[in-house]
Amino acid sequence: MAIRKGETAIVGIGQTEFSKNSGRTEIQLAAEAVRAAILDAGLRPADVDGLVTMTQDSNDELALMRNVGIPLVRWTSRTPFGGGGSSALIEHAAAAVSSGAADVVVVYRAFNERSGNRFGQPTGGPAPPSLNWYRPYGLDTPAKMYSLWFQRYMHQFGLENEDFGRYSVVARKHAATNPNAWFYERPITLEDHQNSRWIVEPILRLLDCCQESDGGVAIVVTSADRAKDTRQTPVPIAAATQGNVIDGNVIFNYYTPDTARFSQAEYVAKQLYESTGLRPADIDAAMIYENFSPVVFYQLEAFGFCGYGEAKDFIADGQIELGGSLPVNTHGGLLGEAYIHGVNNILEGVRQIRGTAANQVTGAARVLCAVGHSALILGEA
Repeated sequence: MAIRKGETAIVGIGQTEFSKNSGRTEIQLAAEAVRAAILDAGLRPADVDGLVTMTQDSNDELALMRNVGIPLVRWTSRTPFGGGGSSALIEHAAAAVSSGAADVVVVYRAFNERSGNRFGQPTGGPAPPSLNWYRPYGLDTPAKMYSLWFQRYMHQFGLENEDFGRYSVVARKHAATNPNAWFYERPITLEDHQNSRWIVEPILRLLDCCQESDGGVAIVVTSADRAKDTRQTPVPIAAATQGNVIDGNVIFNYYTPDTARFSQAEYVAKQLYESTGLRPADIDAAMIYENFSPVVFYQLEAFGFCGYGEAKDFIADGQIELGGSLPVNTHGGLLGEAYIHGVNNILEGVRQIRGTAANQVTGAARVLCAVGHSALILGEA
């Protein structure tokens, strides 16, 4: 069951600039983002007693404590599944606060993914034994791994790569008016998308792929009661949960009964809606993880914003743009703003509820942050 509504809230957010060469260590990026989030909340480092990040984060909790000046921590946890666990970070933090295991928890994610270890390049060296089922057959980059899944969706619903491009154009349109975005003031046309080089033909072009970015982000979570005394207007966590299924996989998602659907996201959606009483029509905007553009299509359908196979037309009709029925990735998403493992999407959700987003959705009261294997709803349920 999802985290119970109304018990916790996000009270601070922080980030570094998003770049391709930060010129700083990853621990410095993490420390900068965490200090910015604590300051945004009007708290002190000494108020923090919990830390949550991803298993893939290189930044040791003890080193972060020393760099930020956090004297004592009594809760730490990490989420697996890469970007699929980014919304679960908030679930971990909220669970700690709700249970009394911690009072103020900071979620963080920081890396030099472009100037340092590039996720998008072929894997090499020692690898988990499970990769032995895939790497000998040439599945050595995320684009190849995911494309084998996406190809079934394209075949079943009759999509062309150009259909995916229509999402990429919207993402870059939103990024172009977001000063935080790497692609600020650099929109693209569908023709630009179609002229970009193939990465995996006929499925993904370069402009279907998320960025590799350097940067850090952080989020402060505390109880609804304590949130009343912080600097910013609290953003309630209506629900946060995870969804994993027996035949699912994070990047080799080839084993579910219907690979033209996203079973994990469907399970997450069911939990969120049942625990809050909300329905798709109640969501004012959605921040949808898109390491590759087709993932948005899967999740629009899994969360019930359109029928199966209908995301193509939903996007083509302008429904995900500002002014549409469901503005999506109003900051530009991972294609347009930056790829900080999807955690930057949560910052945009907070800004939308606060009313401070660069591309503000009028009257935004509830925002979905979805990454397939986990998701959350911000705002009053």
